[in-house]
Amino acid sequence: MRSLRLYSSAALGAAALALLTGCLGSSDTGGDQDANRNAEAKQVELTIGSNAVKGGKSSAGATFIEDVLIPKFVAEQKGKGVDVTVKFQGDGSDDEVYKQKLSLDLSNKSGPDLIQIDGIWVGEFAQAGYIKPLTDTVGDTGKVDDWDGWKQIPEAVQQLGSFDGKRYGVPGGTDGRVLFFNKKLFQQAGLPADWQPKSWDDIISAGQALKKVPGVTPIQINAGTAMGEATTMQGVLPLLVGTGATVYSDSKWLGDTPQLRQVLDFYRQIYSTGLGDPVLQREAKGRDKSFAQFAANKIGILLESDYFWRSVVEPKEGVAKMADRDTAVGYALIPASKPGGGVKGQDFVSMSGGGATVINPNTKFPQQAWELLQFMNSAEMVKESLNGAAKITQRTDVNTEVLASDPMLNFVATKVLPITQYRPGLAEYPKVSANLQQATADVVGGKTTDAAAAAYQKAVEAAAGSKDKVASN
Repeated sequence: MRSLRLYSSAALGAAALALLTGCLGSSDTGGDQDANRNAEAKQVELTIGSNAVKGGKSSAGATFIEDVLIPKFVAEQKGKGVDVTVKFQGDGSDDEVYKQKLSLDLSNKSGPDLIQIDGIWVGEFAQAGYIKPLTDTVGDTGKVDDWDGWKQIPEAVQQLGSFDGKRYGVPGGTDGRVLFFNKKLFQQAGLPADWQPKSWDDIISAGQALKKVPGVTPIQINAGTAMGEATTMQGVLPLLVGTGATVYSDSKWLGDTPQLRQVLDFYRQIYSTGLGDPVLQREAKGRDKSFAQFAANKIGILLESDYFWRSVVEPKEGVAKMADRDTAVGYALIPASKPGGGVKGQDFVSMSGGGATVINPNTKFPQQAWELLQFMNSAEMVKESLNGAAKITQRTDVNTEVLASDPMLNFVATKVLPITQYRPGLAEYPKVSANLQQATADVVGGKTTDAAAAAYQKAVEAAAGSKDKVASN
């Protein structure tokens, strides 16, 4: 449900980090308040906050909330004998500026009753005490765990609004990463149109076959610092979960481990043997150039999110239009390094992003806020938020209906979302991500895997603040 999603910038601003970490453990955000306060009120006032504004940033999302969601919720509540006033607090500023505003409001026990945030902020806000688990904010009366909507949201997708095993909000729309491939180039290389690699070796083998086609870069997997978070999300993290590891587990950040070195070795194998273009990884517009080259039949395999399908090579309005997209572009699941080698013993893996809506623990109307949160994530409202577009939502039932005519997006909804992973929503993540980007830049630039991994270890220890917070072996 892209219209309801917030996208954070590649790295968090220093001011936002200082504000967040400076308030850790110092604010009481209402955990001792009665979750049933004003539960029987017949006059209710609620606000929804989002970094969206009509005619500006995320205009479609703002329009949906103001023109569809709020009027319908007010009418529904009126039918129950409750007079509800709901106001939309749109913003439209830079994501990090907006994050600072929210942090200040929540630390002062103010702010909107419902807040749409990037999923990667959930952990930070939870650790700072700005938000509470839904079961704490709403209490037993709200029966949070009994909401039937949870059954329609894959467990993996629920991670978007969760932290430390607890639900803090309801996920919004999401996405998934796959391997896109050019069927025309595959045909020239003697590769199958229904290609589905089962290991990294299969990817390398396909790349070697594509290398024989003149003027073609066989494989593009984002690397280096110029591409920023795109390197991490469309490169390092999908590969890392394919080794069975995650960037954060057991309260420790990934360090110089065999799994990290395995990922860096894979990058080295691609970019030191002519299977990938190392120069492209260093260019400021390298990612955009990779899109244009794929559309011009000059890149064979590209690791990207479904954004590439619906917004980049989309035949009519894409930024790198492909008139024959539907027949020329193939897509496959990202394989683990070897069968069964991925996280949770998976054969195939992915990474996803997206947003969530949380309830301000300081709201005067927790029960009514929970009712609004359920309503806005009902099948009817999620479908209406799409305004006729085919986009991946958090709800399986809605996806089944609205994606029936788009096989690629349906593929992501049915095959990718159940096996996907999400980034850890912790304050240190942006620095760790930058360190991972640098490690790939090092190996693409010619450093050995051991040297790049050792440099990464030192950098991530500094980012985490202690050696004890970094796993290595």
